[in-house]
Amino acid sequence: QVQLVESGGGLVQAGDSLRLSCAASGRTFSNYAMGWFHQAPGQEREFVAAISWSGANTYYADSVKGRFIISRDNAKSTVYLQMNSLKPEDTAVYYCAAARGPATAWRLPSAYHSWGQGTQVTVSA
Repeated sequence: QVQLVESGGGLVQAGDSLRLSCAASGRTFSNYAMGWFHQAPGQEREFVAAISWSGANTYYADSVKGRFIISRDNAKSTVYLQMNSLKPEDTAVYYCAAARGPATAWRLPSAYHSWGQGTQVTVSA
């Protein structure tokens, strides 16, 4: 498995931007597709974005399409989530995760075998 550590969360106002980072160690980072999920209190973990091993293909939840950008730097074993035009409903703990398998499964938490500890993002109105 691969070990993942997220960073970059914080408290911001609506309309602000944040960039989350997820640093990987262990197995070869470029072997994995990477995803971001978020989880608000009392709610299930939800898909935010995913990126293929090469970075050529990206996928987004409808709620963040046009506002968030997922990217990766395989040389640095790091995946990023640039979050723009943040809204209070984006408030959640954000997790990065590593997956193998077909892209059709990447919106599901069950497709991911390694998870980070999460980073809190709070957006005030």
